[in-house]
Amino acid sequence: MAASFSLAGKTALVTGANTGLGQAIAVALAEAGADIAAVGRSSAADTGRMVEAAGRRFVEIRADLGDPSIVGDVVDEAAAALGGVDILVNNAGIIRRNDALEFTEEDWDQVMNVNLKSVFFLSQAVARHMVEKGKGGKIINIASMLSFQGGIRVASYTSSKSGVAGLTKLLANEWASKGINVNAIAPGYFATNNTDALRADETRNREILARIPAGRWGAPEDLGGAAVFLSSPAADYVHGTVLAVDGGWLSR
Repeated sequence: MAASFSLAGKTALVTGANTGLGQAIAVALAEAGADIAAVGRSSAADTGRMVEAAGRRFVEIRADLGDPSIVGDVVDEAAAALGGVDILVNNAGIIRRNDALEFTEEDWDQVMNVNLKSVFFLSQAVARHMVEKGKGGKIINIASMLSFQGGIRVASYTSSKSGVAGLTKLLANEWASKGINVNAIAPGYFATNNTDALRADETRNREILARIPAGRWGAPEDLGGAAVFLSSPAADYVHGTVLAVDGGWLSR
């Protein structure tokens, strides 16, 4: 059974892998046997050290995914460095907070470009590579609790993550026959820089914790098992799912 979850000989492109959820996912994939290409705007040196400590190769690609026109170059660079891309994890994301009455076009566009537009075009570029190689592959998108709920004061984030859930299903429909599995993970409330404002607000922090049956914020490492599963042969017949890793939030 362990072989079903092995990623030995695989290569993974992980966006936003310099910290937080992306870093935890990249390290988990490396510990399962995958070589890692990390994409981000800032240094992923800490991630690189952890990946290499797991005995895997690591390549860092500096890129601003707010400019989706660069995604083809990103995929080409990763494939050239590692000999191909077998797994794509679309983790990079940003958030902007404001009342809907005051929300700006700039904050709307910045979030949508990173969180949704780049997800599609990175997936397209990687899928073209996978189809050309004829060996299929795995694509994992990072959705959100706000793929299911509305939230407040995060209009572009909610819209982008709802779009990620829908896009995951569409791509699964189109690419399953090509041997490409497209799925998503929807993290619940995790302790990352994206949730600093919520955790610093005593009232919101208390309200959120009161609803989570597990009784705590998620740690980035809590996503590792789900990412390894969806990247592995164990998930070969899993297509178009949005897997909640939320401490039971949606069940409450």
